Amino acid sequence: MATRTGERKLQILQVLAQMLEDPKGEKITTAALAKRLDVSEAALYRHFASKAQMFEGLIEFIEGAVFGLANKIVAEEENGAKQAHAIVAMLLGFAEKNPGMTRVLIGDALMNEDERLQARVNALQDRLEATLKQSLRVAATQTPAPAEGTPAAAPDPAAQANLMLCYVIGRWSQFAKSGFKKKPMELWDKQWPLLA
Repeated sequence: MATRTGERKLQILQVLAQMLEDPKGEKITTAALAKRLDVSEAALYRHFASKAQMFEGLIEFIEGAVFGLANKIVAEEENGAKQAHAIVAMLLGFAEKNPGMTRVLIGDALMNEDERLQARVNALQDRLEATLKQSLRVAATQTPAPAEGTPAAAPDPAAQANLMLCYVIGRWSQFAKSGFKKKPMELWDKQWPLLA
């Protein structure tokens, strides 16, 4: 029975994510979600206490996916600059493959929902920035010291991590606001050298 409940919860979250892929970005209601699943609203509430809890399920999925991939990148790549590059590329690629989740990541889907959801997304973004900052700190220790008499040009890891995260959020936002036409990875190869 627990497996069926888990499967139904997953199905509800998958359909919610699909509904968020609508380029018009209309507000999701439990009535519309129940209709799409061909169940009653009461059936939804057997699995989730509220719509906010459904969005929390999506945020948990996003956290597990992006931090699982980021941790794998850090574990497999010793070079801090390459870690930062791979993490930013992964975040852009994740959005491109999961347009509905992108609307959650930029807070667009959370408008008029419980404010703790936006706080949780903000915390997720703060953790991403901290992950990038750590990779950039590693990169700074791996960069050879400038020749004597040459001004040090090493950027501040905190400022650079913030710039990279702002870039990612901007690309996510552009993707969602364009109705998922302007792909996050578009121009990535040309833009990375400007960020790095």
